[in-house]
Amino acid sequence: MLVEDTPNSTITDDQISTSSTNPNPKVRDSDDDELEEGEIIGEDDSATSKASSAAVRQPHPLENSWTFWFDNPSAKSKQAAWGSSIRSIYTFSTVEEFWSVYNNIHQPSKLAVGADFYCFKEKIEPKWEDPVCANGGKWTITIIPRGKSDTRWLYTLLAMIGEQFDHGDEICGAVVNVRRKEDRISIWTKNASNEAAQVSIGKQWKEFLDYNETIGFIFHEDNKYDRNPKNKYAV
Repeated sequence: MLVEDTPNSTITDDQISTSSTNPNPKVRDSDDDELEEGEIIGEDDSATSKASSAAVRQPHPLENSWTFWFDNPSAKSKQAAWGSSIRSIYTFSTVEEFWSVYNNIHQPSKLAVGADFYCFKEKIEPKWEDPVCANGGKWTITIIPRGKSDTRWLYTLLAMIGEQFDHGDEICGAVVNVRRKEDRISIWTKNASNEAAQVSIGKQWKEFLDYNETIGFIFHEDNKYDRNPKNKYAV
């Protein structure tokens, strides 16, 4: 994370002159103008400044807490059960925590081929077997060539954690799959049979990403038994 240098404060001749004229800033010279309406002097100035600084430092809570998950390709094994190598990384609940984590992790273009990177609502595991995901499905966009998904992945995250979707309660999370020739970004949802909600999510997602290609929605149940399931919805 880059940190910008803050210029050192300087004292001008005018400031020095003013201080020597009136060494006690809490006492106004007799020939000073009358207080302007609403003007505060002395200790009140300091209190107001401290209050303002405290307000600036207040964190900005998100409506939901979210967890980043990572499936390292080097940990995957053909003999192991699907999803057994997925590990949680960090759970965040404020805007500041999100940027602190995001700015210190690799973007999709820097991940190894075969990696899967997830961001799901807290307590929802990015697996078909999770009770919240079991009856759901996913929208997917494909990005060719691979390594060009960084911006769309970020915009997907911001729209999702910022609750920009009309049916945000339906969303479980999102995943970016890094493959040899392409990247895929998917949004997982809870209730695949709720067509109106799923179609709304798909249309809004395309608008947020300025994505013009047709995208499809697949039921998780179909994906379990068919390597190339047909789309149930398309927008």
